Amino acid sequence: MSARSNPLAAVATYNEIENLPRLVEEIFQYLPEAEVLVIDDNSPDGTGQWAAQRAAEDHRLHCIHRAGKLGLGTATIAGMKYAIAEGYPYVITMDADFSHHPRYLPALVGGMESAGPDGGPVDVMIGSRYVPGGGVEGWPLRRHLMSRGVNFYARLLLRLPARDCSGAFRCYRVDTLRRIDFDRVRSRGYSFQEEILWHLRRTGARFAETPILFVDRRAGSSKINLREALGALWIIFRLALSR
Repeated sequence: MSARSNPLAAVATYNEIENLPRLVEEIFQYLPEAEVLVIDDNSPDGTGQWAAQRAAEDHRLHCIHRAGKLGLGTATIAGMKYAIAEGYPYVITMDADFSHHPRYLPALVGGMESAGPDGGPVDVMIGSRYVPGGGVEGWPLRRHLMSRGVNFYARLLLRLPARDCSGAFRCYRVDTLRRIDFDRVRSRGYSFQEEILWHLRRTGARFAETPILFVDRRAGSSKINLREALGALWIIFRLALSR
């Protein structure tokens, strides 16, 4: 039995002071029962300081302060381990830049107990750009092609059943995450999204998807680049070889 009943939204941040205060308010607006965990990688723009000050005033907000920019994968694992240690039933992962809008949170959490093909529970609900009703707004053609290519590659090599394997907007059942040996996760960057699904699939986890409109960030600068994309392809290939 979970020690807590509220879902936890884990948000990894690096230089997101322009977005984070408004994002936290909208998470609480759309999912009032949620708590929020900020995992900040020593942002020089004061994101971590803001989070610490807000956490001191609001018991629904929690912080993990890390020494430097250690990668999205390790930040997400830190959030998952926190959710496991504290006994939350679900942990939601989402970007801090409003590309994952909080209005979709009720569908993500609500689908955990009813979105399976038999109308039953699932272990991961994915906010999906690539199911009917989903989409992307604000990307150049090159980014569209890169995302579609990585998703096709991951589904083919890793035999993942989801249409959107690379998106970070997800809700995980914490009890299912307990089955994962995080020490075996190789990814430090964006390939974490495919790799964690691969590990979960190997435990028998069930996935479902709900449509979202992904909107390119409102403020700040994107952290993804060609090097990250190529690194993701290499890690997916290595996972496929070890399957």
